[in-house]
Amino acid sequence: MARTKEEITTVVTENVDLVQEYSTKLIEWAKVFVPNLIIAIITLLIGLWLIRKIAYLAVKGMERRNIEVSLRTFLKSLIGIGLKIILFITVAGMLGFQTTSFVAILGAAGLAVGLALQGSLGNFAGGVLILIFKPYKVGDTIEAMNQKGEVKEIQIFNTILNTPDHRTIILPNGAVSNGFIINHTKMGSARVDINVDIADTHPIEEIKELLRKTILTDERILEQPTPNIGFDNYCAGGYTISIKLFTDFKNSGPLKGDIMELIKKTFDEKNIEGPRTMSFVKQVS
Repeated sequence: MARTKEEITTVVTENVDLVQEYSTKLIEWAKVFVPNLIIAIITLLIGLWLIRKIAYLAVKGMERRNIEVSLRTFLKSLIGIGLKIILFITVAGMLGFQTTSFVAILGAAGLAVGLALQGSLGNFAGGVLILIFKPYKVGDTIEAMNQKGEVKEIQIFNTILNTPDHRTIILPNGAVSNGFIINHTKMGSARVDINVDIADTHPIEEIKELLRKTILTDERILEQPTPNIGFDNYCAGGYTISIKLFTDFKNSGPLKGDIMELIKKTFDEKNIEGPRTMSFVKQVS
Protein backbone atom coordinates (compact mmCIF):
# COMPACT_ATOMS: atom_id res chain seq x y z
CA MET A 1 0.00 0.00 0.00
CA ALA A 2 1.43 3.33 -1.07
CA ARG A 3 2.36 5.72 1.69
CA THR A 4 0.97 9.17 1.81
CA LYS A 5 3.14 12.24 1.59
CA GLU A 6 2.64 12.96 5.29
CA GLU A 7 3.80 9.46 6.27
CA ILE A 8 6.90 9.72 4.12
CA THR A 9 7.70 13.09 5.64
CA THR A 10 7.30 11.66 9.13
CA VAL A 11 9.62 8.70 8.42
CA VAL A 12 12.28 10.96 6.90
CA THR A 13 12.04 13.31 9.86
CA GLU A 14 12.41 10.43 12.33
CA ASN A 15 15.45 9.09 10.44
CA VAL A 16 17.05 12.52 10.32
CA ASP A 17 16.48 12.93 14.04
CA LEU A 18 17.98 9.46 14.65
CA VAL A 19 21.03 10.30 12.54
CA GLN A 20 21.45 13.58 14.35
CA GLU A 21 21.15 11.81 17.71
CA TYR A 22 23.80 9.25 16.80
CA SER A 23 25.97 11.94 15.28
CA THR A 24 25.77 13.95 18.47
CA LYS A 25 26.66 10.90 20.57
CA LEU A 26 29.53 10.07 18.21
CA ILE A 27 30.87 13.60 18.43
CA GLU A 28 30.60 13.57 22.22
CA TRP A 29 32.31 10.16 22.36
CA ALA A 30 35.03 11.37 19.99
CA LYS A 31 35.59 14.46 22.14
CA VAL A 32 36.32 12.15 25.08
CA PHE A 33 38.01 9.25 23.27
CA VAL A 34 40.27 11.05 20.78
CA PRO A 35 42.20 13.02 23.44
CA ASN A 36 42.57 9.82 25.46
CA LEU A 37 43.71 7.99 22.31
CA ILE A 38 46.28 10.67 21.55
CA ILE A 39 47.54 10.61 25.15
CA ALA A 40 47.64 6.78 25.08
CA ILE A 41 49.65 6.75 21.83
CA ILE A 42 52.07 9.32 23.22
CA THR A 43 52.36 7.31 26.44
CA LEU A 44 52.96 4.12 24.44
CA LEU A 45 55.70 5.68 22.32
CA ILE A 46 57.44 7.33 25.28
CA GLY A 47 57.07 4.12 27.33
CA LEU A 48 58.63 1.96 24.59
CA TRP A 49 61.52 4.43 24.32
CA LEU A 50 62.03 4.40 28.09
CA ILE A 51 61.93 0.59 28.17
CA ARG A 52 64.65 0.40 25.51
CA LYS A 53 66.69 2.93 27.48
CA ILE A 54 66.24 1.01 30.76
CA ALA A 55 67.17 -2.29 29.09
CA TYR A 56 70.27 -0.65 27.57
CA LEU A 57 71.38 0.80 30.92
CA ALA A 58 70.74 -2.55 32.62
CA VAL A 59 72.95 -4.35 30.06
CA LYS A 60 75.71 -1.76 30.50
CA GLY A 61 75.53 -2.21 34.27
CA MET A 62 75.78 -5.99 33.89
CA GLU A 63 78.72 -5.60 31.49
CA ARG A 64 80.56 -3.51 34.09
CA ARG A 65 80.05 -6.33 36.58
CA ASN A 66 81.26 -8.89 34.02
CA ILE A 67 78.03 -10.88 34.19
CA GLU A 68 77.88 -13.78 31.72
CA VAL A 69 76.56 -12.95 28.24
CA SER A 70 73.84 -15.60 28.45
CA LEU A 71 72.49 -14.12 31.69
CA ARG A 72 72.72 -10.56 30.33
CA THR A 73 70.61 -11.53 27.31
CA PHE A 74 68.06 -13.37 29.43
CA LEU A 75 67.68 -10.56 31.98
CA LYS A 76 67.42 -7.96 29.21
CA SER A 77 64.53 -9.91 27.66
CA LEU A 78 62.92 -10.43 31.08
CA ILE A 79 63.11 -6.71 31.92
CA GLY A 80 61.76 -5.74 28.50
CA ILE A 81 58.82 -8.17 28.59
CA GLY A 82 57.85 -7.27 32.17
CA LEU A 83 57.92 -3.51 31.54
CA LYS A 84 56.01 -3.86 28.26
CA ILE A 85 53.23 -5.83 29.97
CA ILE A 86 52.88 -3.04 32.56
CA LEU A 87 52.92 -0.41 29.80
CA PHE A 88 50.25 -2.13 27.69
CA ILE A 89 47.97 -2.58 30.71
CA THR A 90 48.39 1.11 31.54
CA VAL A 91 47.61 2.19 27.96
CA ALA A 92 44.56 -0.08 27.83
CA GLY A 93 43.28 1.50 31.04
CA MET A 94 43.75 4.97 29.56
CA LEU A 95 41.56 3.93 26.60
CA GLY A 96 38.78 2.85 28.93
CA PHE A 97 39.28 -0.89 28.93
CA GLN A 98 38.65 -2.73 32.20
CA THR A 99 42.08 -4.07 33.18
CA THR A 100 41.21 -5.45 36.61
CA SER A 101 40.08 -8.81 35.26
CA PHE A 102 43.07 -9.04 32.96
CA VAL A 103 45.48 -8.35 35.83
CA ALA A 104 43.72 -10.96 37.98
CA ILE A 105 43.94 -13.57 35.20
CA LEU A 106 47.60 -12.72 34.61
CA GLY A 107 48.35 -13.04 38.32
CA ALA A 108 46.54 -16.36 38.59
CA ALA A 109 48.40 -17.69 35.55
CA GLY A 110 51.72 -16.55 37.02
CA LEU A 111 50.91 -18.26 40.33
CA ALA A 112 49.98 -21.50 38.57
CA VAL A 113 53.15 -21.47 36.50
CA GLY A 114 55.22 -20.66 39.58
CA LEU A 115 53.77 -23.58 41.54
CA ALA A 116 54.27 -25.95 38.62
CA LEU A 117 57.86 -24.86 38.06
CA GLN A 118 58.96 -24.10 41.62
CA GLY A 119 61.91 -26.51 41.38
CA SER A 120 63.04 -25.05 38.07
CA LEU A 121 62.54 -21.52 39.37
CA GLY A 122 64.75 -22.36 42.36
CA ASN A 123 67.45 -23.58 39.98
CA PHE A 124 67.01 -20.46 37.87
CA ALA A 125 67.39 -18.22 40.93
CA GLY A 126 70.48 -20.19 41.93
CA GLY A 127 71.93 -19.78 38.43
CA VAL A 128 71.35 -16.03 38.57
CA LEU A 129 73.11 -15.80 41.95
CA ILE A 130 76.06 -17.87 40.70
CA LEU A 131 76.46 -15.78 37.54
CA ILE A 132 76.19 -12.50 39.48
CA PHE A 133 78.33 -13.24 42.56
CA LYS A 134 80.66 -15.72 40.80
CA PRO A 135 81.72 -18.16 43.52
CA TYR A 136 83.25 -20.01 40.57
CA LYS A 137 83.62 -19.56 36.83
CA VAL A 138 84.18 -21.71 33.77
CA GLY A 139 87.57 -23.41 34.05
CA ASP A 140 87.63 -23.55 37.86
CA THR A 141 87.92 -26.85 39.70
CA ILE A 142 85.32 -27.05 42.44
CA GLU A 143 83.77 -29.41 44.94
CA ALA A 144 80.02 -29.18 45.47
CA MET A 145 77.35 -31.67 46.53
CA ASN A 146 80.09 -34.27 47.16
CA GLN A 147 81.23 -33.98 43.55
CA LYS A 148 84.52 -32.61 42.22
CA GLY A 149 85.43 -31.55 38.72
CA GLU A 150 86.29 -28.76 36.32
CA VAL A 151 83.49 -26.35 35.49
CA LYS A 152 82.84 -26.59 31.75
CA GLU A 153 79.59 -24.64 31.56
CA ILE A 154 77.34 -22.55 33.80
CA GLN A 155 73.80 -22.68 32.46
CA ILE A 156 70.73 -20.90 33.75
CA PHE A 157 69.48 -24.02 35.54
CA ASN A 158 72.54 -26.29 35.86
CA THR A 159 76.31 -26.33 36.28
CA ILE A 160 78.23 -28.84 34.14
CA LEU A 161 81.38 -30.45 35.57
CA ASN A 162 83.96 -32.65 33.84
CA THR A 163 85.89 -35.04 36.09
CA PRO A 164 89.48 -36.31 35.62
CA ASP A 165 88.11 -39.78 34.85
CA HIS A 166 86.11 -38.34 31.92
CA ARG A 167 82.68 -38.21 33.50
CA THR A 168 80.20 -35.38 33.04
CA ILE A 169 78.31 -34.29 36.16
CA ILE A 170 75.24 -32.04 35.97
CA LEU A 171 74.51 -30.16 39.21
CA PRO A 172 71.26 -28.21 39.82
CA ASN A 173 72.13 -24.57 40.50
CA GLY A 174 69.56 -24.22 43.29
CA ALA A 175 71.19 -26.88 45.44
CA VAL A 176 74.72 -25.72 44.55
CA SER A 177 74.07 -22.08 45.46
CA ASN A 178 72.56 -23.11 48.82
CA GLY A 179 75.31 -25.57 49.73
CA PHE A 180 79.04 -25.60 50.47
CA ILE A 181 81.35 -24.87 47.54
CA ILE A 182 85.10 -25.49 47.58
CA ASN A 183 86.87 -23.62 44.79
CA HIS A 184 90.33 -25.12 44.34
CA THR A 185 91.45 -22.57 41.75
CA LYS A 186 90.02 -19.32 43.20
CA MET A 187 93.37 -18.39 44.77
CA GLY A 188 95.28 -19.28 41.61
CA SER A 189 97.61 -21.69 43.43
CA ALA A 190 97.53 -25.00 45.28
CA ARG A 191 99.61 -26.40 48.11
CA VAL A 192 101.36 -29.74 47.73
CA ASP A 193 102.22 -31.57 50.97
CA ILE A 194 104.83 -34.34 51.01
CA ASN A 195 105.95 -36.19 54.16
CA VAL A 196 109.38 -37.87 54.13
CA ASP A 197 110.25 -40.42 56.83
CA ILE A 198 113.99 -40.56 57.67
CA ALA A 199 116.01 -42.86 59.91
CA ASP A 200 117.24 -41.01 63.02
CA THR A 201 120.87 -41.86 62.18
CA HIS A 202 120.84 -38.88 59.76
CA PRO A 203 121.04 -35.33 61.19
CA ILE A 204 117.85 -33.36 60.75
CA GLU A 205 119.51 -30.14 59.53
CA GLU A 206 121.56 -32.00 56.91
CA ILE A 207 118.48 -33.73 55.55
CA LYS A 208 116.52 -30.47 55.47
CA GLU A 209 119.35 -28.72 53.60
CA LEU A 210 119.64 -31.63 51.14
CA LEU A 211 115.91 -31.55 50.46
CA ARG A 212 116.01 -27.77 50.04
CA LYS A 213 118.79 -27.96 47.45
CA THR A 214 117.08 -30.88 45.72
CA ILE A 215 113.58 -29.57 45.20
CA LEU A 216 113.54 -25.77 45.37
CA THR A 217 115.28 -25.41 42.02
CA ASP A 218 112.08 -26.53 40.26
CA GLU A 219 110.67 -23.47 38.46
CA ARG A 220 107.10 -24.62 39.01
CA ILE A 221 107.43 -23.97 42.76
CA LEU A 222 106.18 -20.49 43.68
CA GLU A 223 108.31 -18.17 45.81
CA GLN A 224 105.15 -16.81 47.46
CA PRO A 225 103.67 -18.24 49.59
CA THR A 226 107.07 -19.31 50.89
CA PRO A 227 107.91 -23.04 50.61
CA ASN A 228 108.42 -24.76 53.94
CA ILE A 229 110.65 -27.70 54.83
CA GLY A 230 110.58 -28.53 58.53
CA PHE A 231 110.52 -31.15 61.25
CA ASP A 232 107.06 -32.65 61.67
CA ASN A 233 107.10 -35.73 63.85
CA TYR A 234 109.37 -38.11 65.75
CA CYS A 235 108.91 -41.83 66.28
CA ALA A 236 111.05 -44.72 67.42
CA GLY A 237 113.96 -45.09 65.03
CA GLY A 238 113.13 -42.12 62.81
CA TYR A 239 111.48 -38.79 62.24
CA THR A 240 109.33 -37.08 59.59
CA ILE A 241 110.23 -34.05 57.47
CA SER A 242 107.20 -32.15 56.18
CA ILE A 243 107.48 -30.40 52.80
CA LYS A 244 104.88 -27.79 51.86
CA LEU A 245 105.14 -26.30 48.38
CA PHE A 246 102.88 -23.94 46.44
CA THR A 247 102.40 -24.09 42.69
CA ASP A 248 99.82 -23.25 40.03
CA PHE A 249 96.84 -25.53 40.46
CA LYS A 250 97.34 -27.14 37.05
CA ASN A 251 100.90 -28.12 38.04
CA SER A 252 100.06 -29.63 41.43
CA GLY A 253 99.58 -33.19 40.21
CA PRO A 254 102.69 -33.45 37.99
CA LEU A 255 104.83 -31.54 40.51
CA LYS A 256 103.96 -33.94 43.32
CA GLY A 257 105.03 -36.98 41.32
CA ASP A 258 108.21 -35.37 39.98
CA ILE A 259 109.33 -34.16 43.41
CA MET A 260 108.79 -37.56 44.99
CA GLU A 261 110.75 -39.23 42.21
CA LEU A 262 113.56 -36.67 42.54
CA ILE A 263 113.80 -37.21 46.31
CA LYS A 264 114.02 -40.96 45.77
CA LYS A 265 116.88 -40.58 43.27
CA THR A 266 118.74 -38.14 45.53
CA PHE A 267 118.48 -40.40 48.57
CA ASP A 268 119.77 -43.33 46.53
CA GLU A 269 122.75 -41.30 45.27
CA LYS A 270 123.60 -40.03 48.78
CA ASN A 271 123.21 -43.50 50.33
CA ILE A 272 120.74 -42.26 52.88
CA GLU A 273 119.73 -45.39 54.71
CA GLY A 274 116.91 -46.33 56.97
CA PRO A 275 113.14 -46.31 56.69
CA ARG A 276 112.17 -43.56 54.33
CA THR A 277 108.71 -43.38 52.77
CA MET A 278 106.92 -40.55 51.08
CA SER A 279 103.22 -39.99 50.90
CA PHE A 280 101.22 -37.31 49.14
CA VAL A 281 98.86 -35.95 51.75
CA LYS A 282 96.63 -33.31 50.17
CA GLN A 283 96.33 -30.22 48.05
CA VAL A 284 94.96 -27.04 49.57
CA SER A 285 93.75 -24.25 47.38
